[in-house]
Amino acid sequence: MAAFVRTLALAFAIVAAVLSSGCNLLPEVKDETSGWSADRLYRTAHDAMLEGNYTRAVKLFETLEARFPYGRYAQQAMLEGAYASYRANEVPTAISGLDRFIRTYPNHPNVDYAYYLKGIVNFREDQGLLGYVYEFEMSERDPKLMKDAFAAFKELVARFPDSRYAEDARQRLVYLANALSMFEVHVARYYYNRTAYVAAASRAQSSLVNFPRTPANEHALDVLIRSYDKLDLPKLRDDTREILAKSYPRSLYLTGELGASRPWWKFWGNDVYRGVDTGKDDGKGGPKPWWQIW
Repeated sequence: MAAFVRTLALAFAIVAAVLSSGCNLLPEVKDETSGWSADRLYRTAHDAMLEGNYTRAVKLFETLEARFPYGRYAQQAMLEGAYASYRANEVPTAISGLDRFIRTYPNHPNVDYAYYLKGIVNFREDQGLLGYVYEFEMSERDPKLMKDAFAAFKELVARFPDSRYAEDARQRLVYLANALSMFEVHVARYYYNRTAYVAAASRAQSSLVNFPRTPANEHALDVLIRSYDKLDLPKLRDDTREILAKSYPRSLYLTGELGASRPWWKFWGNDVYRGVDTGKDDGKGGPKPWWQIW
């Protein structure tokens, strides 16, 4: 037994010695940026970004920040590194970098750009392959990104109304407000089609209260009218219909010709209420994407 233990210990010692010598045989990895100045690091990273090599740019900007954490190069590296991360599809890293820049340099001359870029990153966050194929509307997506973009653009416009990015931010705010309002309408219709009329009315009201004077308000009013009717609340139903008539006198919802419909393949259950904005109830849908043959 003692001999076996000595043999096992000797074997372990030999393996350890081999591994140790093997590590020493590996070639030493040299850092090409060793000894570079802050200016050289920045210029190389900036050039890589302009050339579209965003992965290399991100790594160089990170190196610059780590070696020279103070001064104008570090500030610019933080800002441009966030942009490079965004273009490299590293969205969480980009947003984290922008938040850090805004928190660390709230009075920086380019902090308005940080707010603008944060809004753009959330606004343009793609949906993967299916997003390109099916072309989802923003109002049908997870609202968190829309809300984050809305908050960033709103902060930019409020704090820097004369910024070169303010006008574009205002236009995006208008679009996002209607998209968020329309999201509430989609949720309200979902509840309505599942006979949850109280919940449907609540989400329609949320669309009207939180995002007034948006095009989606017309659709929210229609959901509200239908929900009140199902809940046997004729006074509220008629009052809401009157508001719809005064606000949207040419609304297709007032003709009485638009109601629930049923997909061609579904021959059971209740009809599905969609709304005129889907392009299905009114028979005037837009042109089909090239890939859609049905």
